[in-house]
Amino acid sequence: MTTSIRWLCVAQTFVSVSLISGLNSPLNAAEETRSVAADVGLKVVAIEQRDGGEIAYRVTSPWQHDETIIRVLLPDGVTPDERLRVLLVLPVEAGEGTRWGDGFNEVRLSGLQNVHRLICVMPTFSDLPWYADHPTDPRIRQESYLLNGVVPWVDESFPTIAAREGRLLVGFSKSGWGAFSLLLRHPDVFDRAAAWDAPLMMDTPGRYGSGPIFGTPENFATYQLSKLLAACAEPLRANTHPRLIHLGFGNFRSEHSGFETLLNNQQIPHIYADGPQRPHAWNSGWLPDAISLLTAKKFSSK
Repeated sequence: MTTSIRWLCVAQTFVSVSLISGLNSPLNAAEETRSVAADVGLKVVAIEQRDGGEIAYRVTSPWQHDETIIRVLLPDGVTPDERLRVLLVLPVEAGEGTRWGDGFNEVRLSGLQNVHRLICVMPTFSDLPWYADHPTDPRIRQESYLLNGVVPWVDESFPTIAAREGRLLVGFSKSGWGAFSLLLRHPDVFDRAAAWDAPLMMDTPGRYGSGPIFGTPENFATYQLSKLLAACAEPLRANTHPRLIHLGFGNFRSEHSGFETLLNNQQIPHIYADGPQRPHAWNSGWLPDAISLLTAKKFSSK
């Protein structure tokens, strides 16, 4: 079964795309999705349809201690020949924690998957997500889980633009750090990243629960944003559009100001907005602006 037919089966079964009918049974569609997951190191153990068209895939993988969930939202009325960008909405808590709100619900409630024609994906993590691979614990490999599991599974299961220009990242606080570290470490995989109110200038592990994830200072240093930025400055300068977007503040204004200085010193094209000040949460109003900038075809850079 081709990728396009596979996704049509999944969409027909779980989000009731009215243009497609009779391609497969619910059982076969679920089994097809499980087969794709197995090919990329994931195992789908359950599939749940949630409110507003969200589909939640419960998975196991060799990179996480426990089961995790991959939440998916498709835009309405996707045509068989359409290929869409993927927005990875990066969580800031382990599991489906909601102390700081629910970023995926904010996407759904604002209809951002429809406004910008995006396949929106939020993978959960069994440990506090800092988007790093632990140096010795094979079950804390958060970066590998995304790169070797989630990204290829999404590309195989849905009608994506399966290339760098088809992948966007957004996060805040520790997941804003993660969005930038993922792009800077893998500029050939991800096209743009937006970070809001994040500890971008953190220079040692241990703060905000990061110690058990990074494991050692030496491992942390390979993810430290200030060092990555210096190493990646030349290819980022060579791009015709800004790939890094950092916005606003709640708790971390000085961190963004410091990172802005680094970006300007390196002459790296980027987008920066100092404010407005908002509560440190998913639902404080910053997310629609960040996604609009990520998806804009034309914008002014610093």
